[in-house]
Amino acid sequence: MYRNKLKLIAVLVALLFAMTACKPPTKKPEPIRKPRMELPKIPAKINVGKNKEPVLKVYVVQTGKIENMPLEKYVEGTVAGEIKNYWPIEALKAQAILARTYVLNFVSTKKSKYPGADISTDFEEAQAWNPSNINSKIKEAVKDTRGVVAVYDGKFINAWFHSHAAGQTALAKEGLNYKEPEPPYIVSVKSNDSPSAPANVKHWTVIFTKSEVIDAFKKMGLGINDFKTVKIGTKGASGRTVNFLFDKTSVNAPDFRMAIGSERLKSTMIDEVSYDGSKLVIKGRGFGHGVGMSQWGAYQMAKEGKKAKDILNYYFKGINIVKIWD
Repeated sequence: MYRNKLKLIAVLVALLFAMTACKPPTKKPEPIRKPRMELPKIPAKINVGKNKEPVLKVYVVQTGKIENMPLEKYVEGTVAGEIKNYWPIEALKAQAILARTYVLNFVSTKKSKYPGADISTDFEEAQAWNPSNINSKIKEAVKDTRGVVAVYDGKFINAWFHSHAAGQTALAKEGLNYKEPEPPYIVSVKSNDSPSAPANVKHWTVIFTKSEVIDAFKKMGLGINDFKTVKIGTKGASGRTVNFLFDKTSVNAPDFRMAIGSERLKSTMIDEVSYDGSKLVIKGRGFGHGVGMSQWGAYQMAKEGKKAKDILNYYFKGINIVKIWD
């Protein structure tokens, strides 16, 4: 009886061993592969071939003529128009990438107000353009970033930038009264704007007459012909004023800034308003709409050894910096 049990156990063990030996080896699961990032498409009307530099039809305001212009030449002029040509090279490179992205996004999504042109040198339509400021550093920054753009989800980003963030960047709706959904790559971040920035950019006071304010209302299409009080209404995530209250009427602050003069009302990072019945006094900080890259922040980051990609990836979240032509 005992021997029979031992035989049975031996048979079962042998059978189990045979089954295990015949079992095919377990395959390791294949690693999950991320889908390849889709590169943005160069608009057909400026595309001259795969991996080749596009050519723009640029309406040059200075001459009143349309010029066929290689895109990189246009970028040199816009970088020279938008940022100081003696700044740290990595800040200039960051600006060049944004300038290149800006024009491609413009041509992809907008139409120039100048018939027959893809874009213009009119800063009210696009970017400032000043070829007289092009120097060796500007050329180096553009050459070293040739064909490089910032994209999100396979599309050119809204390459927003401004002069000085006053310590905190803004969301698009807050700083620009942006009408479309908030872009996912735009966030409000702390900005270590350089202490080298001019004093009248870091802090400023501006005075407007009552008639200047009413003229701004007319430009905005508002029927406000008189007001007795002015207050700051709500503020956004960055601390910028979203709207003013003229008596009880709400007036959008970014729109008001553009209507009354963005060079005078330098930003909507406003600390104090006062009105005595004839003059409106506004005290604030920073320069520009506050969305995207702060140029004085980029200056400081470049001084601290950060590269252009570091700068852009700080001010824009989740973007990819890619090269789309040689």
